[in-house]
Amino acid sequence: MSTTVQEREPHAVSGGETALPIVKYNDVKKSFGDLEVLHGINLEMRPGEKIAIIGPSGSGKTTLGRMLMTLEEPTSGTIEVDGELLWHMERGGKLVRASEAHLHRMRTKIGMVFQHFNLFPHMKVIRNVTEAPRKVLGLSKEEAHERAVEMLRKVGLEDKLDVYPSKLSGGQKQRVAIARALVMRPKVMVFDEVTSALDPELVGEVLEVIKEIALEGEMAMMLITHEMDFAREVADRVIFGADGLIVEEGPPSELFENPESERLQSFLRRMN
Repeated sequence: MSTTVQEREPHAVSGGETALPIVKYNDVKKSFGDLEVLHGINLEMRPGEKIAIIGPSGSGKTTLGRMLMTLEEPTSGTIEVDGELLWHMERGGKLVRASEAHLHRMRTKIGMVFQHFNLFPHMKVIRNVTEAPRKVLGLSKEEAHERAVEMLRKVGLEDKLDVYPSKLSGGQKQRVAIARALVMRPKVMVFDEVTSALDPELVGEVLEVIKEIALEGEMAMMLITHEMDFAREVADRVIFGADGLIVEEGPPSELFENPESERLQSFLRRMN
């Protein structure tokens, strides 16, 4: 039976210990003007866990990821990453908004791949991938280049180092974007509908790369997706959100085969 967030058993790790969450949303709400799009989300991710976020358009899926990537600020509640508050700092016994320095440091723990690639068109592939590790992490030119080549090899594009993005297919651009995020060695990766802007024949090559990364198991991954087969195959846990709430969650086999809520049953019927 799928469970609510509050009922879920803690994830055990070797030695009988319980892994502390790598990400934790605590009663997080988000409003845009008078419209509240998230209504008190409580959600945890364990180190190395792969969770898929599914749900209808307007359910708040992307907002959940954008808050983790510090692109949208919660209206209330807190988010923790790797045991530290993300959007807040403690000062004088009170929580205050985090400084830009704090946010900058926390961003190095989180990677995100967007729908629309966001590559720099005036930079060749290799510079697109080395720019952040050099400027943000302070790596030397040689170390950044070595790390970038390794990641481009991982996504099957080691032969495109000196090519401009305009010469790449949509699938290749998205794979460069994945390499650019991986080169920062984040503890958490957010993939936000990364295939929605691709032509259908290019979707498979991008999903295959993400599957291979997931199989390595080291990094926690939040997969915001409308690809149900992909969610079933890759995720350890699937979260179904609707109307700004987590309606149902559980292992993919249980959630897809035995959905409990009428809301999820209806959603899955429309997706088939």
